[in-house]
Amino acid sequence: MHFHAPSIDKGIVAFIWAIVLGAYLYFFLVATGSNSAFSFVISAVAAAGIWLFVRTRGDDVPSA
Repeated sequence: MHFHAPSIDKGIVAFIWAIVLGAYLYFFLVATGSNSAFSFVISAVAAAGIWLFVRTRGDDVPSA
């Protein structure tokens, strides 16, 4: 019997990647002295780009 991880939709995985990396970017920008509002806007735009990139190109390649 082989156990497999549960199947998770690509959109959910992309959203998790976007939130985590967007938060990381936000805290980095705040820690380096940027304005909080500026950091939020930049992080939100980056998170949207990360979500789109992972959603479209983050597919697993099946191995032989």
